[in-house]
Amino acid sequence: MQTTRWRGLTALLLATGILTAAGCGDDDEPAAGGATREARTFEAGTTMKKLQDEGEITIGVKFDVPPFGAKNPTSGDVEGFDVDLAKAIANALGAKPKYIEALSDNRIAFLKDGTADLILSTMTITAERDEEIDFSEPYFVAKGRILVKKSDDSIKGVDDLAGKSVCTALGSTYEDTLKKQAPKAKLRLVDSYSECLELIQNGGVDAVSTDDVILTGMIIQDDSLKLVSGDELTTEPYGAGIKQGDDEFKAFVDEVLAEYKSDGPWAAAYEKWVGQYTGEEQDPPAMTLQEALDLSK
Repeated sequence: MQTTRWRGLTALLLATGILTAAGCGDDDEPAAGGATREARTFEAGTTMKKLQDEGEITIGVKFDVPPFGAKNPTSGDVEGFDVDLAKAIANALGAKPKYIEALSDNRIAFLKDGTADLILSTMTITAERDEEIDFSEPYFVAKGRILVKKSDDSIKGVDDLAGKSVCTALGSTYEDTLKKQAPKAKLRLVDSYSECLELIQNGGVDAVSTDDVILTGMIIQDDSLKLVSGDELTTEPYGAGIKQGDDEFKAFVDEVLAEYKSDGPWAAAYEKWVGQYTGEEQDPPAMTLQEALDLSK
């Protein structure tokens, strides 16, 4: 079942250009719009020096959420907006990025137990999560939306989810959002968003709710789906997840991110992975980490 699902997904993504042909997306390539820069020099005892000496940084990303993180089963490459940012951070370290799949429900655990050095996995900054891990400054701001089939006119907003089956990812912010905003909906929690896509395609659920950019990736794969017009459910600022208390590593990631947002690579990555499909322009987020944390309280 898993193999069949991935083959179908691969064909769709290759056809739409979300995933490139085998051989593209090499880990040694610079992030979109940027150039490979000389690695920095770090003090002994820092996480940066350790990773630089080891020559590798393990980064948790999504493997099934185009356009932010999707694995090409043909080439084995992982590609997307989050991955381009991961490459920029690895380049600044002078280390090779090693990507592991980080689902919504295991991202924090991976940081706490050392499975991952960094998480770039469409993770919303929240005050609750900040009690367990640290976050970088926001690098993207998504909005919460609802996805349905084009043929379904019964769902026009969150109030219409009452009695409907709605899919979202276990451990995502929408697990709580839907319980609060649509308490009478029949919530279907799954491990990955590719499962939500499959469920709405085969009629297993009536709707999917998560970030607009993730839902856009589903529409790119299947044009029989649509976003429900109406109010946005939430504002979702994404941050890089960092092990709690590693202030020097957080400062390093924030410095790379500030350059990434101001020097042009952020805009190039946005157009490559998001803008060309949505037709919408967007600037790098000006929201601060504290503002993101306050938003979730």
